[in-house]
Amino acid sequence: MTQRKPVRVMVVGGGTAGWSAAAALARLLPGVAEVHVIESADVGIVGVGEATLPHVRQFVQQLGIDEADFMRATHATFKLGIDFRNFGRIGDSYIHPFGTFGREVAHVPFHHYWLQCRARGVAADIGHYSLAVQAARAGRFAVPRDDDLSLGSSYGYAYQFDAGLFGPYLGTFALQHGARRTEGTIESVQRDPLTGTVVSVTLAGGAQFSADLFIDCSGFRSLLLGEALDEPWEDWSHWLPCDRAIAMPTASPAGEIEPYTRATALGAGWAWRIPLQHRVGNGYVYASAFLEDDAAVAALRQTVQGKALAEPRQLRFRAGRRRNSWVGNVVAIGLSSGFLEPLESTSIYLSHMAITRLIDLFPIDGVQPSGAAEASRREFNRLVDMEYDRIRDFLILHYHATTRDDSPFWDHVRTMTVPDSLAEKMALWRRTGRIAKYGEGLFFEPSWVAVYLGQNVAPERWDSRAALPQASALEGALARLEREIAGLASAMPGHRQFLTMQAARLANAG
Repeated sequence: MTQRKPVRVMVVGGGTAGWSAAAALARLLPGVAEVHVIESADVGIVGVGEATLPHVRQFVQQLGIDEADFMRATHATFKLGIDFRNFGRIGDSYIHPFGTFGREVAHVPFHHYWLQCRARGVAADIGHYSLAVQAARAGRFAVPRDDDLSLGSSYGYAYQFDAGLFGPYLGTFALQHGARRTEGTIESVQRDPLTGTVVSVTLAGGAQFSADLFIDCSGFRSLLLGEALDEPWEDWSHWLPCDRAIAMPTASPAGEIEPYTRATALGAGWAWRIPLQHRVGNGYVYASAFLEDDAAVAALRQTVQGKALAEPRQLRFRAGRRRNSWVGNVVAIGLSSGFLEPLESTSIYLSHMAITRLIDLFPIDGVQPSGAAEASRREFNRLVDMEYDRIRDFLILHYHATTRDDSPFWDHVRTMTVPDSLAEKMALWRRTGRIAKYGEGLFFEPSWVAVYLGQNVAPERWDSRAALPQASALEGALARLEREIAGLASAMPGHRQFLTMQAARLANAG
């Protein structure tokens, strides 16, 4: 049998997306992919993505990276969810947890039973029935249990880390697993005159490098997919008008480290607060059509706590995605493919999702036009588009589901026409209390329930099967569940204590 030659893969750009791709390909496709990264030291890291979703754990584990070592290197903390403040109404607060609410009974989701009891005035806030929410509120953390039946396994967790350290950490890992790196700035891109595929890139100074498959991780510039191949951009700014951010780190306060990210709605967007081990990340994501840059800086300075560690830094972006993320022999990953603002910490997830899909559909038989290669491209684009579209709808929900009318920005997002796909989901919830179900993608039922109920979008009815248990039995079950969750949360160590114990274990193991 003739042995296949490795597919020569060139990753254009480093950062989180580029080094994630290089690390995954080198680690998971040894002998199949020959990975070469072209990275310019002149290109800075966007650095907004300090907060993540639980899926990054799967990515780290799949690569065989030790969690404690990775967290030490990136000054990471644990994250149980996101605390949203002032989104539905000024003064409101709810946590979108990385976990479930209660337990499903007789194939009926827990929130239907809760809705019935809430209507009778005998149920606490739904967050009382989520272990992730209660642990987050108490500033506590423990690794979930491995079984699938206990409440101790009813939640997950993610990380909050220094984005400027994550890419280099993965870069070291990738190089250790066979990837190679060239420092340089790409000045031109060469394409095959017949097929239109990319053949090579030329760096400043004249060095030329060729490959079979090119992965565009060049950020918002989208050097290969956007500039060289001119793949159209779908602009979603009419639904997601926030297009700028001001970021500013501050010193960590004494006391407990919150195991969650905070998002506080302001007059023209929202402010983030992300506690790391060595500092706190802060920022204001806003719509420039509704707020001047200087005013955004002033608003951020008023919201942060602690001593500023650097001057405010401005970032500019636009919401949307490329029509296709894989064209010919170019696959765009990360910002070169699309961008959805960091309200739900989805940026790194979208990069890792695309990398995982690429590995699943990797063109081991070559990337030149063929039935197999074209089928892989179509499926990759379908899956990526599905992810972007569903996340887009979920983000829009946070803005649209509000009663706020205190500023032109909130008037706009409250009254705007939303995508049909979101309008249908909201109508289903309002009429039946049901969440649109799907088998793939991000943000399943508990996530939608958290935002709907947290922002006061109440359904008109609930599943009739929730009325089958006797009222007294149902009320008693809710009370026991609330007590059990409170007990489990209080038995966890504090977040800072858990991080200290983890660091001690790592030191002893070394």
